[in-house]
Amino acid sequence: MEKNSKRLINAWASYDWSNSVYNLIITTAIFPIYYSAATKEAFGGEIVQFFGLSIKNSVLYTYAISFSFLMIVFLSPVLSGIADYAGVKKKFMKGFTYIGAAACIGLYFFTGENVEYGIACSVLASIGFAGSLVFYNAFLPEITTSDRMDNVSAKGFAMGYVGSVILLVINLIFILNPDLFGFSNTSNATKFGFLLVGFWWLGFSQIAFYYLKDRPTNNKINSKVLIKGVQELKKVFAALKQKLVMKRFLTSFFIFSMGVHTVMLLAPIFAESEIGFEANQMILLVIILQILAIAGAYFFAFLSKKKGNKFAIGIILIIWAAVCIFSYFLHQKLSFYIMGAIIGFVMGAIQSLSRSTYSKLIPEKSVDTASYFSFYDITEKLAIVIGTFVYGYIEQITGSMRISMISMAIFFIVGFVILQTIKFPKPIHD
Repeated sequence: MEKNSKRLINAWASYDWSNSVYNLIITTAIFPIYYSAATKEAFGGEIVQFFGLSIKNSVLYTYAISFSFLMIVFLSPVLSGIADYAGVKKKFMKGFTYIGAAACIGLYFFTGENVEYGIACSVLASIGFAGSLVFYNAFLPEITTSDRMDNVSAKGFAMGYVGSVILLVINLIFILNPDLFGFSNTSNATKFGFLLVGFWWLGFSQIAFYYLKDRPTNNKINSKVLIKGVQELKKVFAALKQKLVMKRFLTSFFIFSMGVHTVMLLAPIFAESEIGFEANQMILLVIILQILAIAGAYFFAFLSKKKGNKFAIGIILIIWAAVCIFSYFLHQKLSFYIMGAIIGFVMGAIQSLSRSTYSKLIPEKSVDTASYFSFYDITEKLAIVIGTFVYGYIEQITGSMRISMISMAIFFIVGFVILQTIKFPKPIHD
């Protein structure tokens, strides 16, 4: 593949456009609300029967998503090793995409009563989304040079935010006007949105699949491929241990990601429980987050070009820490909208710059990009599991979600301190 080809970069970024609708509509904005309402109606309250086990619906859903992350932690290293050994990153990316999209389509048939089926689809959709990203991200150092990675990474996230907001607005139009579009009730209009997510993801992903090319290794896939995949992973791990800059960046990334993803996932719950946001206000807040994330991704890509990746990420982490600290004192909806706007501005920036910074640290001629990104992905997924657990545990022992939120600032401060110890190579301006 020719690096810095405009057509190739657009095709790569289009995958963010295709799959980000899952992250917004299924993970954040609509499905959790539908899941909660449907299970409450089906079981007459928050306690549901899951394979004979009585469990609170929200706890079950949280466990299901955590389980999906842990599955990726175990699967992605071995599969990425196989993908690098055989040169089949795109095939694995396709496989996870089809699993995730099919699971989203399957959610159309979730009614609340069949909670086991709904949880299974939720887990498969999450695995498909997270699994495909490992191989998608691994293409970044193959399609562009290090001097353009920040902008290209930002372009991907920006396209994802735009696409997801467009489909979210379409879904909201259906949900708010079910009779106008021939739906018998709001529930059916909502479930139709899950179909749209699956087909959107499946359809638009074909653009990336058409243009992205695997780099054949001429290594045959046979009964020994699993062993070869593990060996490939060990080789990358051994190389990674020798790279002090990469190790320190992954350590910093791991720690501040505990805060980033926890705040992103739980800010809507904080808004509802502590500030009194209603469902329509929550969705408006999510849209604000998505739109400002586009501006933030491009602004900090520009800043990193001028001042360096370490400087730009450091500024972002300081803002994140300040947001967590000031959230303790917020009580008015207007003030939370302002904080939400700030979160949105740094949300896209931290994700985009983290991805591009790590890409620049991978050896330029390496064919093991999927294996390198599997370590990045494992770091991120474990950070989510630990961060959300810490948040919940602090809330449990203190009885205050505000104390949980302010405690997240520690992750950003520690991540910032570790970041300052890194001396980046000159190609990333430090």
